[in-house]
Amino acid sequence: MNVIISASELGVERAGLKPPVLLDVRWQLGGPHQRQAYLEGHIPGAAFVDLDTELAAPPGARGRHPLPDMATFGAAMRAAGVRADRAVVVYDGGLSWAAARAWWLLRWTGHPSVHVLDGGLAAWDGPVESGEPAPPTPGDFEPVPGAGGQEPGALGLLDADGAAARARSGVLLDARAGERYRGEVEPIDPVGGHIPGAISAPTQGNVAEDGRFRPVAELAARFAALGVSPGSKVGVYCGSGVSAAHQVLALEAAGIPSDLYVGSWSEWSGDRGRPVATGPEPQ
Repeated sequence: MNVIISASELGVERAGLKPPVLLDVRWQLGGPHQRQAYLEGHIPGAAFVDLDTELAAPPGARGRHPLPDMATFGAAMRAAGVRADRAVVVYDGGLSWAAARAWWLLRWTGHPSVHVLDGGLAAWDGPVESGEPAPPTPGDFEPVPGAGGQEPGALGLLDADGAAARARSGVLLDARAGERYRGEVEPIDPVGGHIPGAISAPTQGNVAEDGRFRPVAELAARFAALGVSPGSKVGVYCGSGVSAAHQVLALEAAGIPSDLYVGSWSEWSGDRGRPVATGPEPQ
């Protein structure tokens, strides 16, 4: 399977001898909890995973969605049936932001085969089931922080200092909306603007009008236009490390390794001692 798979491809995989583990990671920033939506209808066999409590630690100085406690994350993945020897497909309502966060965490902690359903549940044209499913057979996945970043070209993690350094010596992409990057508005975090040297690259540019990822060639051309050349050291951040994971996923689909600054702007802007740039230019 490709890192991003279509609904038709998932249908084929589900009918195979070794169907993937399915994770429903629907989530809405500032909106209602999505477990009720999961109970009303989900892909058969999918287990619900909560982004706020299982894919992130409580908000604080490290940002609004810092890395989760690994024991909590591992227990949640095993309870959802995740196994080291079985492919995993994650999906959300359609944006693929939350699904990408789950994809990134599983890959970063060493799972070898994780994929995102293109277009999420909105693109799924197969059967759905409602209600509380029977608990899946417990999995055996043991997350190891950084295990997915030990091979050349694999996923990596940045902290605030690493993000600042990446902006100076490589390419640091800001996945938020342009007006937040420019500092014109900031609806969530303490101050608007961007990390000095970062390039504006809104996540929305990764997808077509129907919300599905653009073809690989278009993604590669987009990132080339943003200054990502072969061999570039690339980092990505957003508001809290969720939509930036979508950008890392798009880069991965285009064959470009990149590192995620999980704390993102919510961590950076929380320390008033860190520099803030405004306006349309990186500096």
